[in-house]
Amino acid sequence: MRLGVLDVGSNTVHLLIVDAHSGARPVAEASHKSVLRLMRYIDSDGSITDEGVSSLVGAIRDAARIAKESNLDELLPMATSAVREATNGPEVLALIKRETGIDLHVLSGEEEARLTFLAVRRWYGWSAGNILLFDIGGGSLEIALGKDEEPEVALSLPLGAGRSTIGFLHNDPPTEAQQNSLRDHARSVLEAARSEFSGLGKPGQIVGSSKTIRSLARLAGSETDGVGEEDRLTLRRNRLDDWVPRLAQIPADSRPALPGITTDRTFQIVAGGIVLSEAMAAFNVRELDVSPWATREGVLLRYLDRLA
Repeated sequence: MRLGVLDVGSNTVHLLIVDAHSGARPVAEASHKSVLRLMRYIDSDGSITDEGVSSLVGAIRDAARIAKESNLDELLPMATSAVREATNGPEVLALIKRETGIDLHVLSGEEEARLTFLAVRRWYGWSAGNILLFDIGGGSLEIALGKDEEPEVALSLPLGAGRSTIGFLHNDPPTEAQQNSLRDHARSVLEAARSEFSGLGKPGQIVGSSKTIRSLARLAGSETDGVGEEDRLTLRRNRLDDWVPRLAQIPADSRPALPGITTDRTFQIVAGGIVLSEAMAAFNVRELDVSPWATREGVLLRYLDRLA
């Protein structure tokens, strides 16, 4: 069957179309993405501004048109932190449904972490043992740990790359003081969350997912031959810590000249690197593998599981 996942995130509106059936790997057939950087449109009262709402509705309308033309068997529309935390979120959701016909399912932070964990578990398999997952989105950082398909702990923390950029890195390029302030904040939030994972055992596999982490790994990590179509991409913390200060000295519009840094992540890549560095340090992680699957694949897999 042909399925579509419409992911309304804090950075992009992304439609992924796949051919899939229960028990098989979903095969991507098409992808359509609009870069919004929705966190820019959050007002002082926590609402999405009129300009942001207009851009969001337009991007979803375009995705809905493409989905309709693609003759999907099912469209799975979801939204994450930017919409779920907006003070006018319910009104925005109602407007989107009225204007586009799309009824977005707003994932909770924990639900987002659990779906991403499911995708990562399926990708790495049972031999990975206890998996520790980091996923950095635009608005939040998800951390999960477990030995099964459902993690024992799944947390969502307000440390997304876009949120952290807007909250702390006010200059372009950011000052050293701004970077240190973000590091201190991230360290404090992560230290408070760390106790949730005590007594759960040492992870056998440590995984990072999301476009931000993949971009950082393309820049600062290493790639080796893997199994099947995907090569193994890894990232060491010492290499990350070597690159982040250099990235921070480069203006955002010049960063896409570097390997792995795309225009849709260039403004928030420094904050993403700082948050990932602090997350790895908090959990004493020296190296992680980068998963090609994340939340969208988790949504697809959960849907197929329920059909079966």
